[in-house]
Amino acid sequence: MTTHLTPAQTAQVLPYPALARQLESLLRDPTVTVPARLVQPLVGGGSLFVMPATDACLAISKLITFIPDNATRGLPSIQGDVVVFDATTGQRLCILDGPTVTARRTAAVSLLAAQKLPCNTDGPLLVVGAGVQGHSHVEAFAAGLGVREVWVASRTAHSADALVRHCHSLGLRAKRVDDANAALIHCPLVVSTTSAQAVALRAMPRPDAFVAAVGSFTPRMVEWDAAICRRLALEGTLVVDTRDADHEAGDLLQAGVDVGALPTLGDVVTQTPAWTGCASSRSAGPVFFKSCGWAGWDLAAARCAVEAGGLAR
Repeated sequence: MTTHLTPAQTAQVLPYPALARQLESLLRDPTVTVPARLVQPLVGGGSLFVMPATDACLAISKLITFIPDNATRGLPSIQGDVVVFDATTGQRLCILDGPTVTARRTAAVSLLAAQKLPCNTDGPLLVVGAGVQGHSHVEAFAAGLGVREVWVASRTAHSADALVRHCHSLGLRAKRVDDANAALIHCPLVVSTTSAQAVALRAMPRPDAFVAAVGSFTPRMVEWDAAICRRLALEGTLVVDTRDADHEAGDLLQAGVDVGALPTLGDVVTQTPAWTGCASSRSAGPVFFKSCGWAGWDLAAARCAVEAGGLAR
């Protein structure tokens, strides 16, 4: 009988430090195959995502919907599942909760990027956007980077205060800030996790900042002002999660940045010439990591779940 994990059970088998290690291992694994994901538009502006991936042992498919205005219905914006199979026998091993996988693997990708790229962990972490991804990034950066102080900016005081309370429950110092742009100068760590329906950030991060921009994942979505993105391309270091960002990184594409010329997180991890050449010539400006999502990250989560759950492979 297939193990169908609840959201809480899915979270339990995906601790952030272990998941970040699995992500790094996956980026070094030549057996990993990830076809282009299918994105089917839905009536009303939503999308259906079909995302397969395989390695030498596992095959997975994530099937989720993304409905941007679901909060007005009292529903989560992301719903669905990740189905995990044995790649040799075809046996279905488990079904993971899709939104939980998405939240935790996205935050773990940001964590891995912060671990591998120049990153100043002193001072507060600024989280812009206090939804599910805001919560997961706080948890990941606390567990994997030792972050102890968080500043939270959100469109509503209610959501910001809820994330502040969550930070306090984790033993972190936290406060709400009403102006994210004014807070940038004080925060060497920045995570933008907005709904990316409009520009939210119009100021330049400080020169020693590490920024993980995760809210936008289609060409039409945007969080960061185009002029700031162009300035970051000139004065800082831009890295994308995968080559899928070439046609999905809305912030950078709308700014006219040549995304295809940017190094990926895989280049950073494996130290390819695309990264070493960039690193040797990089300026002292901010590091801007643009994350768009990839089924390979879900495959890494499946690896974590299978190992933690003691499921046959």
